[in-house]
Amino acid sequence: MHLKHLSAINFKSFRQVELELNPKINCFIGNNGQGKTNLLDAIYYLSMCKSAFNSSDRQVLRHGEQFFVIEGSYQRVSSNEDIYCGFKLDEGKIFRRNGKTYDRLADHIGFIPIVMVSPTDSALIDESGEERRKYMNGVISQYDRVYLDEVMRYNRLQAQRNSILKNHPHVSFSYDLLEAIDDQLVRYAQTIHAKRSSFVEQLIPIFMDYYNRVSGGEERVSIAYRSHLNDGDFKTMLRNNIQRDRTLQFTSIGIHRDDMVLSIDGYPIRREGSQGQQKTFLIALKLAQFEFLSRVSGIKPLLLLDDIFDKLDMDRVGFLINQVAHDGFGQIFITDTSKNRLDMILNRLNSGFRLFSIENSEVSIIAST
Repeated sequence: MHLKHLSAINFKSFRQVELELNPKINCFIGNNGQGKTNLLDAIYYLSMCKSAFNSSDRQVLRHGEQFFVIEGSYQRVSSNEDIYCGFKLDEGKIFRRNGKTYDRLADHIGFIPIVMVSPTDSALIDESGEERRKYMNGVISQYDRVYLDEVMRYNRLQAQRNSILKNHPHVSFSYDLLEAIDDQLVRYAQTIHAKRSSFVEQLIPIFMDYYNRVSGGEERVSIAYRSHLNDGDFKTMLRNNIQRDRTLQFTSIGIHRDDMVLSIDGYPIRREGSQGQQKTFLIALKLAQFEFLSRVSGIKPLLLLDDIFDKLDMDRVGFLINQVAHDGFGQIFITDTSKNRLDMILNRLNSGFRLFSIENSEVSIIAST
């Protein structure tokens, strides 16, 4: 699978851009702040129906404009696919595949599988469990179309439960209403827990293999799935926790508190891992994600490498290039600030490529094979 043509209007810093792309390697060179990451974000948006970096569609709208449009033409297996996204203030966004509008955005996610590697991945190690839950949700939703619906329904039920806990005083508190919500909450929680557990279980050996290859097997790393639902019957736990939740005025247990525990030599990598070990961990995790999605979907995801090479030493650069150079990877998009480094990378990849220059969100071709 590959993206043949990309066009965008009023997306972030781009007033208008149109690109014909190489089916293997596409590199974008430019100084920081010129629009390289914005271009990759447009590609990500066409796969995931949202920005990789901004939570609101208004934030990706070019300043002073009322709408944006992104379009991509893909070769997917043996078919040509045209994907259209349009957003207009006060009207929202629509996605179309070959001219037909999706009823639900969730029906599109996973159709064009994608993996992005960027400096912001450090949040998976440095930030709270919410970042790692987002990571699990982002991967699972690409191969399980109903998963996001289940997560959203769970979140709505949890919000209703929290409202009851917060707003109903002792004299009017309804245990029957809470129990009715809990019955539904348990059903969705169990399904989500099973899917997250299965995902992490399958990801671990792939991740371990990649980490050992880049590190030489000198450290012991691990990923574990932490969930209250690992510890027993969720409905019983909710019932036993009612008084505590009433005091706290929110639901203190459930899959909304799930986490991935990332460790090195038995300790949290956030606390004990060196900067190099953390970078190696993240590279191995993203490569494992790529291989996992390839296996479950039968399609090689698009791989976006956003401005990561100047954050890595040459050993890790060499490892990453060696991994993506073989036929297990498909179309790759790379951004960098250094032409010399990109030339070195392209020589190592020994593949067809197209090299673009970006300045002030204007894109031009400077080399192609």
